[in-house]
Amino acid sequence: WNSTFFGPSKIRESLRKIAALFDDTIKENVEKVIAKYDPMMQAVIDEYRPRLDGKKVMLYVGGLRPRHTVSAYEELGMDVVGSGYEFAHGDDYERTSAEMPEATVIYDDVSEYELEEFVHKLRPDLVGSGIKEKYLLQKMGIPFRHMHSWD
Repeated sequence: WNSTFFGPSKIRESLRKIAALFDDTIKENVEKVIAKYDPMMQAVIDEYRPRLDGKKVMLYVGGLRPRHTVSAYEELGMDVVGSGYEFAHGDDYERTSAEMPEATVIYDDVSEYELEEFVHKLRPDLVGSGIKEKYLLQKMGIPFRHMHSWD
């Protein structure tokens, strides 16, 4: 079961998977919720996609976020050019590579030096990572999204 609530398409997909476990009333209500909120989500995409279309993003976070957030960036027109984990297992990488666009660099437990080298080579417009990487990226002048915070 691969469920995530990052990005409109994954939200719809996950809600439908959950509803499939219940009766037709729940399924119908999920479709009503999707119909209600789709225009709002599309409005956000319509507002931001023109500025983000074609921009590159690198991810370096723990947990499931490296693979679960990919579609949210793609729906905004962004290309995920690199993704990785600080702590991961073999099955994490198997699942991650299936979610990543072709030719995405996948890295594991990189040092600050290695991350800086990846940034120099991949030239992202945005990096989503944890607090330890924030200051390095800010000094490099790379826009940063703190992925361990929900603010």
